[in-house]
Amino acid sequence: MRQLVQVERKLSLLHRSRIDIIANILNAAEGGAKKTHIMYRCNLSFRQLHVYLDLLVERGLLKSTPRRKAENIESKVYETTAKGKAFIQAYRSIRAILSS
Repeated sequence: MRQLVQVERKLSLLHRSRIDIIANILNAAEGGAKKTHIMYRCNLSFRQLHVYLDLLVERGLLKSTPRRKAENIESKVYETTAKGKAFIQAYRSIRAILSS
């Protein structure tokens, strides 16, 4: 059963629209996530990731927060905003209507 779910998830990643990718990124960033985590979880290239992150931050769906690590190295953490969560909710509603 678990393998079937994994196969279905991989198949669903084959033909994604921009809206699907945006929803995936916003889901991955709920609660905060680094770029690398989002990139791997959403199966995006580094270039694709930057295009989408820039777009979503510019539109107010994501916010980036600098976090300090040891040795004074900064990394950014991306988090879904309230507007982004509203987008996810609307996306799920539309998907539910289309799949029923």
